Amino acid sequence: MAVSDKPLLGQVAIVTGASSGIGAAIATHLASAGASVAIAARREEKLNQLRDEIEANNGTVFVMKTDVAKREDVKRLVAETEKQLGPVDILVNNAGIMYYTYMRSIQEDQWERTIDINCKGVMNGIGAVLNGMLERKKGHIVNMSSNAGRASFPGLAVYTGTKYFVEGVSSSLRKEIAGTGVKITCIQPGDVTTELIAHTTDQEAKAEYADGSGEKVLDPSDVARAVVYAVSQPSHVAVNEILIEPRHAPAV
Repeated sequence: MAVSDKPLLGQVAIVTGASSGIGAAIATHLASAGASVAIAARREEKLNQLRDEIEANNGTVFVMKTDVAKREDVKRLVAETEKQLGPVDILVNNAGIMYYTYMRSIQEDQWERTIDINCKGVMNGIGAVLNGMLERKKGHIVNMSSNAGRASFPGLAVYTGTKYFVEGVSSSLRKEIAGTGVKITCIQPGDVTTELIAHTTDQEAKAEYADGSGEKVLDPSDVARAVVYAVSQPSHVAVNEILIEPRHAPAV
């Protein structure tokens, strides 16, 4: 590819939750756009498979097993990425989990896990890169939200709450750091073909709310292209949010 086809050449990106689905697609697309990419998740064997695929296409990639709910893990991820690849230009806080469940089912362990990954994981990512980006007067934090960060969904109360949290933090941070050279983008996907639904154990809620219409939903690559679009804009252009939904199912 020509240099013009690699708008992120020379940049360093971190993608969390990169072992499958949206995260793996984002990492692949960022590498194709020229970025050196650190991929992080708990499933190291899946990360290694993705590394091999990216390297087979001449991409530069660094693998690190990471639990985003653990602050020390995320700080270590950023420190090791900077040693291996250089200062972080792009952080994609993609790691997330979702359970369909009625609140009356009192799935408290699932509630807590959802908050730990979807909320604390994002905060840990921001905390690990923000000051460095501010000092360098450049950087881009991409937070994976959802159309559930724009509208509430029954059967997904806690998940929806975590995405409203992501939206609120992102909006306030964006206003705090306006003019510093650092950008904050929220990506808001609707239904995507991923492994997320497989975590659901509340079969009653799943049967009522998770069954689709049979129409085509988003592919992970659809979301990945939105991320590349956001982070490829000129320095004076801020893409604050991208809502991307299946054509047949506008929730917002």
